[in-house]
Amino acid sequence: MDDQTRIELEAAAYRALRDHLMVKRPDVQNIDLMNLGGFCRNCLSRWYQEAANERGIPMTKDEGRAAFYGMPYADWVAQNQTPADAAKQAAFKVAFAENVGDPAKKD
Repeated sequence: MDDQTRIELEAAAYRALRDHLMVKRPDVQNIDLMNLGGFCRNCLSRWYQEAANERGIPMTKDEGRAAFYGMPYADWVAQNQTPADAAKQAAFKVAFAENVGDPAKKD
């Protein structure tokens, strides 16, 4: 397979994942994704932002989130996020530290 085809297939897979998380399963909470999978929608938006920055395209965290979520992040939270109990929050701290880093340095 040539590189261009591989890139196109990877991009299609990314779009399918994004569509699945944003359209088909908006009910799945980010905290559950992070606790079970070690990543969430915010991670995907951060990876998008980091990829842009690595290519010299200026993009802030908020701009990356808006690009991924298709709306300002606060709007997504208001429409879709539910409160997490203490057990989920404790598990999140562990999952975040293991997969992203020091939670005091990132949100």
